[in-house]
Amino acid sequence: MNAPRVEARRWLRQAQADLEVVRTLASAGHYAAACFFGQQAAEKALKAVLFAHGARVVLEHSVRELARQCEAHAPSFAGLAEEAALLDQFYIPTRYPNGLPAPAVPAETYTEAHARTAEAAATRVVETSETYLRGMAEVLSE
Repeated sequence: MNAPRVEARRWLRQAQADLEVVRTLASAGHYAAACFFGQQAAEKALKAVLFAHGARVVLEHSVRELARQCEAHAPSFAGLAEEAALLDQFYIPTRYPNGLPAPAVPAETYTEAHARTAEAAATRVVETSETYLRGMAEVLSE
C-alpha cells in the first residue's frame, strides 16, 4: 500500500474524474450510468479522506456509511451522510436489470432528474472532501 497521502490523492483524483463522467453521461442522456458514476465519485472522495487518515483498506461501498466514518474525523462532514445517502440507491439498480422490478431495465428507468440529483449530491461530497483534504496540506501537496 502507498503512503496515506499518496493513496488519498489517487482516490481523490479518480473521484474528480468520475464526477466529470457524470456530467458527460447525463448530457448524453445516459441517466442510469450517470447516477452510478455519481455514487462512485462520492464513494471514492470519501475513501480519499479515510486513506488520508491512515486507513489501509476501505471495503465499504455505502456513501452514507463512509460519510459517517469521515464525520468522526471532521465536523465538516456532519449532515453529509443523510444528504448523500440517496446515492446508495444508485449502486446496484442502475447497472443490473434484476435490481429493478420486471420488466424494467436501468437504461429505460432513470431520468434526467435522477441524474441531476445524483450529480448535485456527488458534487457536494467531492467538494467537501476536496476542501477538507486541502486543509491537510501534507495530503494534497505534491
